[in-house]
Amino acid sequence: CILCTSRKCAVTFAAPGHAPGADWVCPMQQSSYETVRPDLPEALSDLYELALDLRWSWSHVADELWRRMDEALWRETQNPWLILQVVSQARLRELERDEEFIALLQTLREEQLACCRNPGWLALPDEPSANPHIAYFCMEFGLSEALPIYSGGLGVLAGDHLKSACEAGLRLTAVGLLYQQGYFRQGLDSDGGQIEFFPYNDPTQLPIVPARDDDGEWLHVGVELPGRELLLRIWRVRVGRVDLLLLDSNSPLNMPADRGITAELYGGGPEIRLQQEMALGIGGVRALRAIGVDADVFHLNEGHAAFAVLERARQFMRQEKCSFDEALTATRAGNLFTTHTPVAAGFDRFPPELVRRYLGAWADAAGLPIEPLLTLGGVDDGMNAREFNMAVLATRGSLAVNAVSRLHRKVSQKLFAGLYPRWPLIEVPVGHVTNGIHVPSWDSRRADALWTKYGGKDRWRGGMEDLADKIHAIEDHVLWEMRSANRRMLIEWIRRHHLHQTMEGSVNGLAETSQLLDPNILTIGFARRFASYKRPTLLLREGERLVRLIHDSERPVQLIIAGKAHPRDRAGKEMIRQWIHFIRDHGLHTRVVFLVDYDLELARRMVQGVDLWLNTPRRPWEASGTSGMKVLVNGGINLSALDGWWAEAYRPELGFAIGDGREHGPEHDAADAHALLDRLEFEVIPEFYERDEQGVPQQWVARMRASMAELTPRFSTTRMLGDYFSHYYFPLAAAWRQRAANGAELARELVAWQGRIEAHWDSLHIGRIEMEAGEGALTVHAQVYLGEMRPEDVNIELYADPAPGQSAPEIYAMNREQPLSGAIRGFLYRASIRSEREPRDYSVRIVPHHRHAKTPMESQRILWASQ
Repeated sequence: CILCTSRKCAVTFAAPGHAPGADWVCPMQQSSYETVRPDLPEALSDLYELALDLRWSWSHVADELWRRMDEALWRETQNPWLILQVVSQARLRELERDEEFIALLQTLREEQLACCRNPGWLALPDEPSANPHIAYFCMEFGLSEALPIYSGGLGVLAGDHLKSACEAGLRLTAVGLLYQQGYFRQGLDSDGGQIEFFPYNDPTQLPIVPARDDDGEWLHVGVELPGRELLLRIWRVRVGRVDLLLLDSNSPLNMPADRGITAELYGGGPEIRLQQEMALGIGGVRALRAIGVDADVFHLNEGHAAFAVLERARQFMRQEKCSFDEALTATRAGNLFTTHTPVAAGFDRFPPELVRRYLGAWADAAGLPIEPLLTLGGVDDGMNAREFNMAVLATRGSLAVNAVSRLHRKVSQKLFAGLYPRWPLIEVPVGHVTNGIHVPSWDSRRADALWTKYGGKDRWRGGMEDLADKIHAIEDHVLWEMRSANRRMLIEWIRRHHLHQTMEGSVNGLAETSQLLDPNILTIGFARRFASYKRPTLLLREGERLVRLIHDSERPVQLIIAGKAHPRDRAGKEMIRQWIHFIRDHGLHTRVVFLVDYDLELARRMVQGVDLWLNTPRRPWEASGTSGMKVLVNGGINLSALDGWWAEAYRPELGFAIGDGREHGPEHDAADAHALLDRLEFEVIPEFYERDEQGVPQQWVARMRASMAELTPRFSTTRMLGDYFSHYYFPLAAAWRQRAANGAELARELVAWQGRIEAHWDSLHIGRIEMEAGEGALTVHAQVYLGEMRPEDVNIELYADPAPGQSAPEIYAMNREQPLSGAIRGFLYRASIRSEREPRDYSVRIVPHHRHAKTPMESQRILWASQ
């Protein structure tokens, strides 16, 4: 069923060829609806289905519906499910008689049903082979501020991924955790020090429902812990046609300490984190099975969910009655690991004795020895033998690994190089899909109207080939009016927000708020997690110069700043305090605003309204970043360090850059700060204020137009999801089915091949090599002694590092010719190639080979002629 997890409903209401009508209501959920609001008039009953479908989180039309129900509550909570529970009976009777409201309600309900019926912009057939089912695991999901189970960029990206999957028609079920507190809410004390608050997430007030079985019983799954079983309740979040399953341990059947396992996102010490990651990985796989989802591809969005590869293999092992190695070899083919971490310290690591104690209970139940499992996590293999590394487990349990930007791929290849000793860095098997954003979630109402007028209603759903031409056709004054309106709306919102936060109704408070910011001057935004590598105080290194720019009488500047520091990050908290003191000490309250409690709503307002988005990470510590992408659709311009996504997006006509594109330590921060202020003073500010006779900054608008036309489609989740589908989801699903077929016949064959490689590798030897070069050609002969190895189990290759100007190495297969006289399994191998390079650039090597294996992911052996 597309409205609940019951297979009975699927038979009744979602059978092929049966299109649901506008009065379609899922009977499995109807009883719980009635207990939530038994007095809801029949004419408004569709509000149940709309409030629990997070498609409203990216719909400006839906905004109007909930605003009309209760404007104040919608403004403060952005939570339709809460509004539905608390709106008065008198207001419901008014709405029941409001013809415009009823018409809007019916329109949204029809759109909701159409979303479920339509194939989506991927236009995939319903056959499983063409449209594989994806299980998407992540520690956090930033779908809406109404569901506060996110902390930052990872969760926001995951939320955007689900929204785009819904519109694409991709069969995807996501898995996460439901936190009783989630990430902290931020306050500031009188000295500018950060204060953390942890409000309780009451499940009854969140847009979620219990996942139920065919008999209406609430579904639970268990996870083995030392001496006990942890029970996890399964909740369901609906994102159009996509389901998000959330697990929580706050069941009265658990021990009091275990009920707190899912209390706080990224909270507690290593033991709590390990328990959470077992709940996500092991419990998540079991939850999928409990609701009847048999996914083809497991997408692990960061290493937190790496235990899923073990549980998937265990289930397959029992199903096919094969060994664990054979099961892992089969299921690995359907696993994708996406890493977002630019430094090794960012990977979750645990003491082996802690993993041994906790995972040992799971291994005992599975009938498996624990020590080989520890090795999968990097213990005792040279990759920091003292710790169990979740990223290493995810890598060894997956057939594909991808980074989240082009630059991050190179960074990740260095991070994972230790898993592939003696392999060239360029061949470390990490690909990349640069992140994108779900554009409809981040555009303002004015920007949405402009894009709809010129690009069409379905502009972000599939083909975007002619979108750039349409944006280039927009007149300058139209673009500038949209940009100015967005800035004005942001400032109006900040004034209301500021007044609410001060909790003062005095005349003085109102007067100060009315003077806060100026809707006609250059507005710069900076909103990020306050961490040292993000350098949020870079502007303050030349504070007096910044003050002068802010107060310039002809070309003034104003700043809007937001961000949280991790509760244990003292340096990050101190940087927040520095900004607060800078504002106070220089009397900048009306021109520099620090917005407290950075969340999705605040982020959305900022990216919609600012003219210039500032980003100052120390390269290469920003894996990708997506906040700068969000300003594009709203006509904002980026001023960023050449890191993450901006390193591949930047061109001078599209925005502004900081730094020289090379890596430097903290000692270079002063030079970057000076260059940043130079860029502002001599390039950004003059361009913004250079106006024509109509008051339009033509050069600035030209940069806006180019940035919107070229970068917005390119850094959208439409492009990103298409990349994931074509490069990973579809081929991995095919490989998984092939390995699982016929009782895992191919997986068993591959394990036997790996066994032969390990048993006989040391018997390999490369003997004499002869190279003949001349007239643009090179011929190489190599004497190779295979020892006990079968010739078909290895490839003999001629290799050269990339030449200047090339991005890929040269690799040529060498052909086996005559046997060597008097040698047992000794052969002469030959390769003839066209090349102008010196013979010394080339080397002969032996690598494992099987036509269905991925090397070096599945066999890291390599032998060079010089060894």
